[in-house]
Amino acid sequence: MLDSDGELNLDTAVASTSSQSSMSSDSCSSFSRLSFDAAPAMIPTSFSTTGTGQEAQDSLSLKPHRSSDLAYSAIRSATLGLKSGLTFRDFSLIRRIGAGDIGTVYLCQLRKSEERDACFYAMKVVDKDALALKNKLHRAEMERKILKMLDHPFLPTLYAQFEASHFSCIVMEFCSGGDLHSLRHKQPLKRFSLSSSRFYAAEVLVALEYLHMLGIIYRDLKPENVLVRADGHIMLSDFDLSLCSDAIPAVESPDSSPPATSSSPATPSDSHTRAHATSPATLTPFSCLPLRFFRSRKVQTLTSNRLFVAEPVAARSNSFVGTHEYVSPEVASGRSHGNAVDWWAFGIFIYEMIYGRTPFAAPSNDATLRNIVKKPLSFPTPTPCSTLENHARDLISRLLSKEPASRLGSKRGAAEVKKHPFFKGLNLALIRSLAPPEVPGLRRQRTSPSEYANIDATRQSTAFDYF
Repeated sequence: MLDSDGELNLDTAVASTSSQSSMSSDSCSSFSRLSFDAAPAMIPTSFSTTGTGQEAQDSLSLKPHRSSDLAYSAIRSATLGLKSGLTFRDFSLIRRIGAGDIGTVYLCQLRKSEERDACFYAMKVVDKDALALKNKLHRAEMERKILKMLDHPFLPTLYAQFEASHFSCIVMEFCSGGDLHSLRHKQPLKRFSLSSSRFYAAEVLVALEYLHMLGIIYRDLKPENVLVRADGHIMLSDFDLSLCSDAIPAVESPDSSPPATSSSPATPSDSHTRAHATSPATLTPFSCLPLRFFRSRKVQTLTSNRLFVAEPVAARSNSFVGTHEYVSPEVASGRSHGNAVDWWAFGIFIYEMIYGRTPFAAPSNDATLRNIVKKPLSFPTPTPCSTLENHARDLISRLLSKEPASRLGSKRGAAEVKKHPFFKGLNLALIRSLAPPEVPGLRRQRTSPSEYANIDATRQSTAFDYF
């Protein structure tokens, strides 16, 4: 796997993954849940090569959340003056840190970086020929499309993209803290405290709100896909199973009636359904100015208690995708689904963080799906031990409504979920400024490769054909 310079060779490195599972030395790896994809075959999507150097530079210029990021600055500096953008030859692969059904992830760094100044990245390498044989090129293209859209503290940054032979490569942020699945197994009783669970849930909620605002339905939320950065904050990963639609952000009155979602079967055009968050009749005046600027009590009354709503409520799909323990009843029963699947998964996520297991897990995948459709929700103990746990149980119960139309978040998304008492006292707009429950031992972005010798930053989350 090493070339003449002592570095990983791309062809041999990727080829060697076909007969191996994840290289993670973590003892929890056997517990990792697998994502599945039983979507009907889509029209093949071809990968286009990276454009001009100016296009590559433009793709890096609209990332205000990365303005003080050393890794981002290093990529920008390396891109300046290049006519065709960064290529595989500009990076050196250090070692493999994860493998999935559509790609292999490597720890890498820029070749021209001094060792003391080197920043580390995660490079996802996709074998286009192998994906074409499995009719899964559209999944890799979907992930790349979504990564180009993102600029958020809790979502990955696409630093570079390029082609190398029959491989397509994307370079993203490297998270040295592993994922919440691994981290949970290291906690006492293999579960997080209520306060830690609330913190991680709040950051995931903010990330989901941003995704839904862009019309993206995640469809694969689980602890394995929630990575932990060096500073202890989270980053969602893996968007190849996501669904892209549209959402129209609007400001609504809390007592207005949101439009009902359709439960009719999806059509081939469902992947780009326009999702209206509200109708003009429900809109009321809104101002960003504090109420003290308004002398009129009538204006103050009108501008209070607004809800910002940006939810792809009309998006529909019939694809059978997700992770067995996290799929919603409508997916498990083969019905069409929409944005409500993310809020169901959010409820399962909170349950697992607090209680150390998912509520409907069974010895087999088929039994798990039957439990999701038919088994009532229950908790490990009959009564909560605190007011916060009581709020958590109420939130989980409302998120895990088996009927999508009555599920919390299905109509107004994060706007109504954030108002739940479980998040009372948290300033979600400034959640990034709060101290995380746990900060990984490697806190610096700049470090030497030897310090990563025993770290597997990402866990295997392989998607496979269910049928």
